[in-house]
Amino acid sequence: MIQDQRDIIQIPEPLQVVELGSHACGLTLANGLELLIHVGIDTVDMNGDGFELFVDEGQKVRAGDPLIQFDPEKIRAAGHPLTTMLIVTGEGDAKNVAMHSGIEAKAAETTVITYE
Repeated sequence: MIQDQRDIIQIPEPLQVVELGSHACGLTLANGLELLIHVGIDTVDMNGDGFELFVDEGQKVRAGDPLIQFDPEKIRAAGHPLTTMLIVTGEGDAKNVAMHSGIEAKAAETTVITYE
């Protein structure tokens, strides 16, 4: 899990958006690796308040494209932690998938998942 200090989530490489919620985004990379990014804990009950999506389901996006913007203060005010989860939901053709946890991650600087 990542404590997100930024308010925009971006991607590091090209992929396709496969599923959307105002607080979460399902993604598929070219190698079939499937990821879920989930902003906050129990934020689904906010019904989209404090979240803005920049992508549509089925859209192909490039590295650096923004996916979701969120208002950290609204999330806190609703009583939810800002923890952002990156979950591998399918490995596709990726090999040796490894999550790097227990570290302080910095946006655009810290590698939190590796694969071949």
